[in-house]
Amino acid sequence: MDRSAFERQVAEDVARWLDDVVIGENLCPFAARPRVEGRIRIHVSAATTEEAVLEDMQKELERLSDTPVHALETTVMALPEVLADFDDYNQFLDLVDLWLQQFGWEGEFQVASFHPDYQFADTEPDDAGNLTNRSPWPLLHLIREESLEAALAHFPDPENIPARNVQRMESLTAAERQKLFPYLFG
Repeated sequence: MDRSAFERQVAEDVARWLDDVVIGENLCPFAARPRVEGRIRIHVSAATTEEAVLEDMQKELERLSDTPVHALETTVMALPEVLADFDDYNQFLDLVDLWLQQFGWEGEFQVASFHPDYQFADTEPDDAGNLTNRSPWPLLHLIREESLEAALAHFPDPENIPARNVQRMESLTAAERQKLFPYLFG
């Protein structure tokens, strides 16, 4: 598969995950509108090193900062060629936080994390709750803090979203899991 076909496939995988899991299962009640309006950018990074991921992330943060929210709400960066190991990915998130601080993005943006092998602390690898953050590829979701705060202010009981999401994942049948997460249960 040539590079452009590979990138298209990764972008399609992420779009399907957004539509079927994140929006379809209402894991993020704020994602549907920007998705329908075409304001979610899916960027497939060609990075093969952590340094290259940080450089690519910087470009995407600059793009978000320079683009009005009505044109671009958020960016999902897919990392198909780096950080496949969840422990490495999880440690890399510390660098992401330092990068946000060092370059003055803290308070303007935050980064949410998703990975095919995502595992929350104090859980077993096969706990259904981990599915809330399992994606087809390692991802970094670049979020405008102002947009997140506005959405949370108008959403009843936002602190219960994580627990509700875990409960939804626990209620999935084996067939539903296979359909929603073919890259995990195929």
